[in-house]
Amino acid sequence: MADDYGKVRIEERLKIKVGEAKNLQCRNHVSLQRDVYCTLSLDQEEIFRTSTIEKTLSPFFGEEFQFEVPRKFRYLSVYLYDRDRHLKQDKVLGKVAIKREDLSQYNNKDHWFPICPVDADSEVQGKANIKISFDDVRNLKSKSSGYSSRTQLKVQIVECVELTLKNGSCDPFALVTAVYSNGKKIPKRTKTRKKTVNPQFDEEFVFYNYDDRDKERDTAYTVCGDCDIEISELHVSLWHDTPGMSGDVFLGEVRIPLREAQQHKPAHNNAWYFLQPRSGKNKPNTCSTPPGTRLSIDNSLGSLRLQVQYTADHVFPSHVYDSLRSLLLDSINTKPITYSSVYLLGEIVSNKSDMAQPLVRIFMHHGQIVPIIRALAKAEISNLTDPTTIFRGNTLVSKMMDEAMRLIGLQYLHKTLRPTIDLVFNERKPCEIDPARVNDPNTVQSNLANLTCYVQSIFQAITQSAIECPALMCQIFRNLKECAIIYLPDNKEVRYSVISGFIFLRFFAPAILGPRLFDLTTEQIDSQTNRTLTLISKTIQSLGNLVSCKSAPQVCKEEYMECIYRKFCTEQHIQAVRQFLEIISANTSSQHIMPDTPVTLKEGWLRSFVLQSIRDIKRIMIKRAQGRKRFGRKNFKQRYFRLTTHDLSYSKSKGKEALCQIPLSNILAVERLAEHSFKMKNMFQIVQRERALYVQAANCVEEKEWVDLLTKICQTNQNRLTKYHPSAYRNGQWLCCQSPIEIAMGCKEVSSTDSNNFHMTLDPERDLQRMHSLILSELNKNDLTAKNVSDPCNILKKLQEVVFQIERRHKCYQRSIARDTKYGSKHAPIGDDNYLLASKMNLDSCITRRPVTNDMPMCTS
Repeated sequence: MADDYGKVRIEERLKIKVGEAKNLQCRNHVSLQRDVYCTLSLDQEEIFRTSTIEKTLSPFFGEEFQFEVPRKFRYLSVYLYDRDRHLKQDKVLGKVAIKREDLSQYNNKDHWFPICPVDADSEVQGKANIKISFDDVRNLKSKSSGYSSRTQLKVQIVECVELTLKNGSCDPFALVTAVYSNGKKIPKRTKTRKKTVNPQFDEEFVFYNYDDRDKERDTAYTVCGDCDIEISELHVSLWHDTPGMSGDVFLGEVRIPLREAQQHKPAHNNAWYFLQPRSGKNKPNTCSTPPGTRLSIDNSLGSLRLQVQYTADHVFPSHVYDSLRSLLLDSINTKPITYSSVYLLGEIVSNKSDMAQPLVRIFMHHGQIVPIIRALAKAEISNLTDPTTIFRGNTLVSKMMDEAMRLIGLQYLHKTLRPTIDLVFNERKPCEIDPARVNDPNTVQSNLANLTCYVQSIFQAITQSAIECPALMCQIFRNLKECAIIYLPDNKEVRYSVISGFIFLRFFAPAILGPRLFDLTTEQIDSQTNRTLTLISKTIQSLGNLVSCKSAPQVCKEEYMECIYRKFCTEQHIQAVRQFLEIISANTSSQHIMPDTPVTLKEGWLRSFVLQSIRDIKRIMIKRAQGRKRFGRKNFKQRYFRLTTHDLSYSKSKGKEALCQIPLSNILAVERLAEHSFKMKNMFQIVQRERALYVQAANCVEEKEWVDLLTKICQTNQNRLTKYHPSAYRNGQWLCCQSPIEIAMGCKEVSSTDSNNFHMTLDPERDLQRMHSLILSELNKNDLTAKNVSDPCNILKKLQEVVFQIERRHKCYQRSIARDTKYGSKHAPIGDDNYLLASKMNLDSCITRRPVTNDMPMCTS
């Protein structure tokens, strides 16, 4: 079992909804309102940005972001900004920062967070490796006592990692200061390291301390004649060098108390430290908040409502989950389905959405998603009394359908909706038809015409896309229709409403309302565009309900929507919807073939540079600045990239003619590029035959998404590389292996992925671990066997035993990590709430990061 511990991987995911802010402070000048937007950051790296809400002190955002966490972080931060169009320099209003360890406290709960002030001294990140040692040296002759003992402190600044970028650059140096017990300070400085957030210093400094005073020799190093003077503290601060500017920029500091170290164990110490904000006594005499930020009487900057969902799964090898996997997959063959593990979990778990996602992915991986949804749907429809509420409740099968459609049909969704969505963003025509929301009532008719045009475009795209609907979705829809016809034979409309309730109301309409959640756009959504999308989504939902109306027309909830509804409540539109639903639920025996029309999978701004091979003199994709003999950061150009099912292309701006198109079949590898290649973060390379395209993403999340998607698409390409160079070829050699041969074989294995479907990211072990965590969470609330459900086969008891068995593995793993983790190592730096503990113990001691309690299960092989 110990061998499994080395194969455990940690997968983290964040989902955060930025709700609203209230009680923001007004501006100092005439315009009292603010134009507010938020940025979501991991430490100081911006990941996402909300739309700007104009002229308000209580902005409502209502935007949701979710992503896989690609790296370690200390804080999840949400910054609030006031956009200033005149100065073109947005002002930060404050921030909400949540420690990574505290995120689980707020899971799935709306919480109001106080907005805290922001200043440059508090915006720090990164770690520093510092070695310190004390030596007693008796080599100075004294008139009074013959010899004088000297305490020598050696400080070595080894390296720092993950420092903060300041205005896009970082030229760090370290300032090392010895603080003596009499208040005297002696500072020393390292050399500046250029253009890196991971500087290697390897510089050593020596500080002295006398217990006697010698006026004739070494007076320059004499601190004080008192015999009890000692070095009380070591202060190491990191700075960004800004020559010619008003002053260097603070990056963080480490303060190490040394008195007990001198007295008890003057030995070599080597430890990693978290960089900390500047302490109050060392701050310059400036305002604690930036210009434009005013504190109220109670020092409040307002508050921000957030909903955070953070999951960190420790995923074990596949065989650890064999028992849990068998229990879940056996549900398909369990008769009746109400005695199965999946059905019973749906009855006892409160949050159906959280459970639906891993369940769908597990059954999808094993090719059993169609039969499990059919069995669950049959059980639900058989107990239905009101046909109008079919699959409208918060049931497990309805949530699994939502997840299955999103997983299977994402590419289909893009192909169907993206052209019209792009048109809405490009044209930005007003579509407001509510008289209460417009300044001029005469504009309602023109706005109605604009809205009608957009709705008609999407309606035609949907009803004419039946042939493109994925085969798995068609099979599921066919099963739903057959079950509805069998159990509700008297309702002639149910054959349509059972499908339209999913495809229109829970697939197309939500994607139109929140296009960023479905990757339909990467653009910021202003208030007018957001309103347009809302009206289109409302109309599409109504069109989905057309097939369920009988003789009387449906009544709109809002009166102003009747005008648009009447335009589409015609026999022609009803027939088009029914025909579409019949086709996507028809009997499909053959597999769906992907159409030749390219589908956009991802697009956005990236910085790129093409390195030409010396064997290739045609220079097809020239990105090097003319006249330059060497290449570096200045050769990278901002380009708009577009990835489709056929090729990868880039242009100078969105919608412009492509400067270059790379067929996907020509891509031999897609891998991350080492930061030291160009001293730039978030780099990756797209390797082709005889040339490489070096690309920089905006942040670590964008980098991961591009690399993962490109790798999945191109993994089956012929002549795909088995090895690659993780660094660039510069100055006549590969920086990774120092080989001077440019066409030399790579020195590292290429990445691989198990999924052959690039639009699906299936990880069954992770999903099984997620199921284990969800069931365990439910066990912490109640005993599963105590639930008031029919369980004649004792399935819940078996689930409980399996979950406890897996949890024992987790406890043993946690003990192993706690036992092997060294306090002060790179993985467990000193800092934050561990600072006081660090001053009371030897830095080289090995301690556990988590307490071991007596009630933990025993480890078994």
